[in-house]
Amino acid sequence: MKVVVVESPAKAKTINKYLGKDYEVLASFGHIRDLPAKDGSVRPDEDFAMSWEVDTAAKKRISDIASALKGADGLILATDPDREGEAISWHILDVLRAKKALKKDTPVQRVVFNAITKDAVTAAMAAPRDIDMPLVDAYLARRALDYLVGFTLSPILWRKLPGSRSAGRVQSVALRLVSDREREIEKFRPDEYWSVEAQLAQDGKSFVTRLFAVDGKKTDKLDIKTGEDAQALKELIEAGQFNVANVEKKPTKRNPYAPFTTSSLQQDASSRLGLSPNRTMQIAQRLYEDGLITYMRTDAVQMAPEGIAMARSVIGKYFGAEYLPEKARIYQSKAKNAQEAHEAIRPTDMFKRPESLNLDADQAKIYGLIWKRTLASQMASAEIDRTSVNIAVNVPGRAATLRATGSVVKFPGFLTLYGVEAKSDNDNDSDGDDEGRELPPLAVGDKPELKKVEIEQHFTQPPARYTEASLIKKMEELGIGRPSTYAATLTTLKDRDYVKLEGKALHPEDRGRIVTSFLESFFSRYVEYDFTAHLEEQLDQVSAGELDYKVLLRDFWKDFTVATEEIKDLRVSEVLDALNDMLADHIFPAKEDGSDPRKCPTCGTGTLSLKLGKFGAFIGCSNYPECKHTMQLSDAATGQSSEAATGDGVLGTDPASGEEVFLKSGRFGPYVQLGEGKEPKRSSLPKGWDAASLTLEKALQLLSLPREVGLHPETGLPISAGLGRYGPFLLHDGKYANLPEVEEVFTVGINRAVDLIAQKAANGGRGGRGAAVAAIQTFEHDGGPITVRSGRYGPYVNQGKINATLPKDLKPEDVTLEQAIALIAARAEATGGKKKAPAKKPAAKKPAAKKATAKMAAPKKAAAKKPAGSEDVPF
Repeated sequence: MKVVVVESPAKAKTINKYLGKDYEVLASFGHIRDLPAKDGSVRPDEDFAMSWEVDTAAKKRISDIASALKGADGLILATDPDREGEAISWHILDVLRAKKALKKDTPVQRVVFNAITKDAVTAAMAAPRDIDMPLVDAYLARRALDYLVGFTLSPILWRKLPGSRSAGRVQSVALRLVSDREREIEKFRPDEYWSVEAQLAQDGKSFVTRLFAVDGKKTDKLDIKTGEDAQALKELIEAGQFNVANVEKKPTKRNPYAPFTTSSLQQDASSRLGLSPNRTMQIAQRLYEDGLITYMRTDAVQMAPEGIAMARSVIGKYFGAEYLPEKARIYQSKAKNAQEAHEAIRPTDMFKRPESLNLDADQAKIYGLIWKRTLASQMASAEIDRTSVNIAVNVPGRAATLRATGSVVKFPGFLTLYGVEAKSDNDNDSDGDDEGRELPPLAVGDKPELKKVEIEQHFTQPPARYTEASLIKKMEELGIGRPSTYAATLTTLKDRDYVKLEGKALHPEDRGRIVTSFLESFFSRYVEYDFTAHLEEQLDQVSAGELDYKVLLRDFWKDFTVATEEIKDLRVSEVLDALNDMLADHIFPAKEDGSDPRKCPTCGTGTLSLKLGKFGAFIGCSNYPECKHTMQLSDAATGQSSEAATGDGVLGTDPASGEEVFLKSGRFGPYVQLGEGKEPKRSSLPKGWDAASLTLEKALQLLSLPREVGLHPETGLPISAGLGRYGPFLLHDGKYANLPEVEEVFTVGINRAVDLIAQKAANGGRGGRGAAVAAIQTFEHDGGPITVRSGRYGPYVNQGKINATLPKDLKPEDVTLEQAIALIAARAEATGGKKKAPAKKPAAKKPAAKKATAKMAAPKKAAAKKPAGSEDVPF
């Protein structure tokens, strides 16, 4: 018997079915070890020696593989066909040899398959090879670089920029792209321009024209600057006679796009379906493991010959011979070294139409995208007739020209897949877009009649913010990162609160902009686009066996250490001066009255500047401590600084104490304060409360917190209501329960409070004040229901009495049933199925749930994803 190792339990189950009883297929659950997140894991002084650490869950997997090898005839490593897959195989073999779990004469083979189908797996088994060490070396180089950059730069950020989270080789450059675009938008100044359009009619059919030339000079989009000029041109056209001077018809072809790569799939799914890159890859992973598509991490655009033949067969069957080009289309990858995998993403069986498969909604959408794109790539081009018509406007002493353009789809070709049909010249159901705007039959000498002339004011628009799709496209164009890293990089930026999504647009957070400005000012080479792209090219050379990875590391480290030593000696004043300069348009926007935006509105003589505090950056006055003017960075950025911090305001007098109640503005926002004593009582304004409309009554309510609601009828202990870091809460016997609304903290009665506390207890006592936000999910399973919950120490999955913490790179709302089962099973095996201590016992469940879970969930474990930070060390 031979032992076969793959990453995913789902793959293991399918492949075992294909191979039969002579093989035992086991899963590693992704990477089994990684560099521990501590100093010394990569040692440049020892020629970049690396210390690896096997994670706790993987130890059991390795033990299972070692046990299976005791009587085996050989080991077959069948992990994914990309760099990460090669690295996993190398790690497994290295650990097994270190444990002496492999006999010296035990043959070891590496096989790869691009699809989980019987034919693909059988063919791979017939063509084994050795581990591709250049590909492993490229992995080692990337991990070493990411570790060294992260563990060197991040501590500098923590010291120089309190509140910053991390820096990374790829993530910092991607963040710079988003920040640079925001800077372009802030510097942009709109220009006014006007458009002139005339609606004409020929033989009763209307069409739209635009002003093309005046007195023999072509008019560009921005040439008409004022409404007066536009009105004069309107009157000129209205006074003229019209005749068709020129008609030009030009047949064109529109060719289909190449099949999907990882990045183009992520872009299309984001643009068309609104799915995040991370979610898209989760769905594609499932489709791959179910044998429906080929491997989904690839930068290759070519299809295997059998894939092309199948596509042409499907096109001929479902669409007809006229939709087949004479020869198969061959696409070439733009990537200099397309090494992630060797084929584009395509369905394994294109005769399986999307509507014929039993998939969930998102899976059906992604499969449909892939199916259409694959078939379209081998279909005939669309044939389109484009028509341009110049119409002379005859006015005594003046000359003007109008132009009308239109197009007609004569043969839809591949566009048939997307619902486009051919139209004849007699059809007139224009939808207004470039492919559907049609013109009536026009000939030289025709004299169309004028219906109306419209002028409209416009302003030039700033460049659009990046979406997740357009950022990935830009990173790919610049050569930053690789297919397996795009989704992880975006996730890291969002998780670090460096960027946020508003609609589909990526906005840099203040924290992210400060980090970018710091790196650009003092570490510019390492966030340059060309430098990062060149480093990626060198890493590709390593994977191709053209460059020794340790030579690359030595060259990089030599220059990198010099740069970091220079940064370590920076004074805080130098950092602040650089940040004030680079972020001036953002944090000190120009005022309408032309006054100095950096003049302190409190003392009138100080200069506003960035300050660095324990929790991050804020705006303060240069006259501190005499002037204590501070404001949040966000207030300054929105131009609200003067209004937000006009000094101490007195709201009134507290009737109980006789002390004045102040409204103040601090670095963390507005707050109220009672009196001016040594330690006066204070309370921040809750989220959603407007400082400008705050009354004395509301301020006194805030200062009265926490308030006692009453005594619990069962325990006799007090219940209090208050406001905390995570919002309004109830406190009873040292345990917290959340209140849904801020206002309720002032009005909640004893009955409502007891009910909320009871609900909290019924939910297992979890979700206290420090709870991470989690989207609750419930899955039905034979071993009992599985839920995703939000716990005090982070999100976790639960089945019966077994709880398993979610990996940091897995969001609660993205957890699938297979992933939940895998986590539960791993936790059950790691703890030996023993019950937890009574103090942490969850709410009562069916007594048989625990054993059933451990036994029944094991065969259905899902693949542990490759580390999201494999290209950037997350801290």
